[in-house]
Amino acid sequence: MTERPFSVACERNREPILAVLRRYFADRRNVLEIGSGTGQHAAYFSAALQHLTWQASDRDENLPGIRQWLATAPPRRSPDGAEIPGRHDRSPEAPLGYPWPSGQVGSCPAPVAFDVSSGPRPAGTFDAIFSANTLHIMRWREVEQLFAALPALTAAGAVLVVYGPFNYAGEFTSPSNAAFDASLKRSAPHMGIRDVADVDALARTAGFDLLDDVAMPANNRCRVWRRER
Repeated sequence: MTERPFSVACERNREPILAVLRRYFADRRNVLEIGSGTGQHAAYFSAALQHLTWQASDRDENLPGIRQWLATAPPRRSPDGAEIPGRHDRSPEAPLGYPWPSGQVGSCPAPVAFDVSSGPRPAGTFDAIFSANTLHIMRWREVEQLFAALPALTAAGAVLVVYGPFNYAGEFTSPSNAAFDASLKRSAPHMGIRDVADVDALARTAGFDLLDDVAMPANNRCRVWRRER
């Protein structure tokens, strides 16, 4: 078996994020994580928040690593990862589509595969959505698609938590964030730290109102919205 992937950032930020999730996911049941990356967050949060069914998801090539991490968490709380096409693809020609699972979620004795299709997605399946360090990696049109797809996936009153760096009024919140944004753009021009006003506008259009904006270590934020419409 290959060595499972590891992110130092995930280890560093998991406790501050967990503190936010304990507050806002306390009464949740079914969580979709968009862009699970290595799978470390999915394994850690599903183990710490035993009342949740945590659905990991990402691009197909990341699923083996996610499965390795989920094997360390209670499997009945950790369904297997579902592909998110294009999350890290830097090619402008990469297919976009709707990158969310169309399979059934629920408790299961072992991780199971979830299909990704262009067919109907389960309405109202998830009462919580979580994503970490994704919006600045996606193309902006992918960010727009993410928010546009939320109403079809979520139940009334669903909570959305997004972790990562954000700009305010077009300004960086720190020199380190400005340097990080420059490094992202050197890597791929479509990447970059998003402004809260632009993201909030997408959330409002999807029926989500801002509930909280929590300061996190290393000049990151956890922004929390609730579906009100």
